[in-house]
Amino acid sequence: MSEELRPLTPEEEKLPYAKYYYRPMATPNPRLMEILSKGPMDPAKALPLERLNDLLDPGYHEVETGYCVMDNGLGYVAVNNVFPGCTVEMLQWWFAWHAAGPGLRYKIWCPTCHGGITVCDSDRRKLLDPSLPLEEKYTGVDHFVMEDIGGGLDDIIITFLKPEQMGFDSEKLRTSPVKAMFGGYGLTENRAHPTGKVPAVMIHTCREIQGGVEFRTRFWMGARINKGVPMCVLPQGLRVPVEAPMGLALHNVVEFSNLASILPELYAQFGPDVK
Repeated sequence: MSEELRPLTPEEEKLPYAKYYYRPMATPNPRLMEILSKGPMDPAKALPLERLNDLLDPGYHEVETGYCVMDNGLGYVAVNNVFPGCTVEMLQWWFAWHAAGPGLRYKIWCPTCHGGITVCDSDRRKLLDPSLPLEEKYTGVDHFVMEDIGGGLDDIIITFLKPEQMGFDSEKLRTSPVKAMFGGYGLTENRAHPTGKVPAVMIHTCREIQGGVEFRTRFWMGARINKGVPMCVLPQGLRVPVEAPMGLALHNVVEFSNLASILPELYAQFGPDVK
């Protein structure tokens, strides 16, 4: 991924949050980067798709940060990022606010890697609807983003779903310590090497911790959600190369470390409404 910033347009330069684009990015969480630097985790300790609901339980999994290729060929990523000084509501606001406005909002999240975002007109109206609670704004919305996770710019379509649409148990959701969830499935295609769109299931769960929020992420690369059921859709015998989940795990720490560093200030200046 490039360390050089892409030039902003004259219109972007005038936006009140352009300063965040030029601010030096936060140092990626050293503890998480050290874990990832040790190489792939044991695939036997990856969370199987059919056990998604385990993410609603109290406590932690044996591996909260790691990556591997699972026995069924799926690329697997787990990361537990922390957001000191943040609240769950700040993250809910962020997932609506950054998609509702100009692409610069996505770029300031991770200036060296994020190229922009757009949504369709009907989704933007939903995101900006003041009558909707935050948790309803960012579900049922498609994000069209440009992002570099290590192999050059990708074009990605991310469909955000309600937890029940991803296969989570509604009764378990009501009693879970998870206070918010952002997830669904994506389709990715690299601009430099277009070989077809690669699917992935993505889950971010938020729990309150002392002094902030923890943001537990899971990806299954090569999977999709079909009628509320997450499933592997890789052709028989095909395996995701380990470099793919490795790059995604490292990028995840980079982007969320930076977001954690700017979110309290952004929310104080532009929240709590989505405009």
